[in-house]
Amino acid sequence: LRVGRLEMQRPDPREIEDYQRLLRQGLVRPSKLDIFVMNADGTNRRQLTRNGAANFAPFFSPDGKRIIFSSNMGDPRGREFDLYLMNADGSGLERVTYEAGFDGFPMWTSDGRRLVFASNRHSRREGDTNLFVADWVD
Repeated sequence: LRVGRLEMQRPDPREIEDYQRLLRQGLVRPSKLDIFVMNADGTNRRQLTRNGAANFAPFFSPDGKRIIFSSNMGDPRGREFDLYLMNADGSGLERVTYEAGFDGFPMWTSDGRRLVFASNRHSRREGDTNLFVADWVD
């Protein structure tokens, strides 16, 4: 059994100060997050992403061979989040969505026929998030 885990690098004092300043304003800035996998007992821990971006919400495909996740790696400013797919060993990275704004929290249905994800696309007001169900075609 595989277990996904997120881990964040330890911030330096300037990053902590910046984080607290933004938090007082009710804001947050995406941080560097990497995706790790390991056995259910915590052994065989392996880091899958090393791109300096915020990679989060990993979800295994029903066959356990691939992982879909959200990341801002495609945006130098770090504001746009899209869905990415990779093999369970971290190879074969592929971008899945290309919409401006936020796409995140992807999950396949148990039969692997559909992908459910959250997105800010087509929202009536800024900050609204919608759920999308898409037929999955490899």
